[in-house]
Amino acid sequence: MGAGFLGAAYLWVKAAHIIFVIFWMAGMFILPRYLVHHQDGLDDPAERERWELRERRLRNIILTPSMIAVWLIGLVLAVNIGLLEGIQGLAWLHAKLFVVFLLSGYHGWAVGYSKQLATGRATLSTRRLRMMNEVPALAVTIIVILAVVKPF
Repeated sequence: MGAGFLGAAYLWVKAAHIIFVIFWMAGMFILPRYLVHHQDGLDDPAERERWELRERRLRNIILTPSMIAVWLIGLVLAVNIGLLEGIQGLAWLHAKLFVVFLLSGYHGWAVGYSKQLATGRATLSTRRLRMMNEVPALAVTIIVILAVVKPF
């Protein structure tokens, strides 16, 4: 199946997008849990250093590169199906892009909070931080429904 300017490469590009989404979401599911453990270990300098290292590796090797790939490939796919041409029936895509934008903001917040914890500053209660763990699951649920069901 070829579609738009991607032609026969469309399905390969779409597969790459899904692969990087999986990588990004794996990291987005684990980083908030790391933050809870990091915050709990702030009183132990050795524990704090271990969490800083784990979080930095996760950010630099998986999270941020995957998010960048998701955005780049996703935008190519969106343009390929007519995002910039005013094609009708793409309200689901606009909504999906908005939720991905919000998830990217959450990603930025989590990275920032990780760096804040590295300085020994915890500004959220453990309960609130644990509640923040659920944001990626809620976002990915909405994104998948929008992309698969295309409700509008």
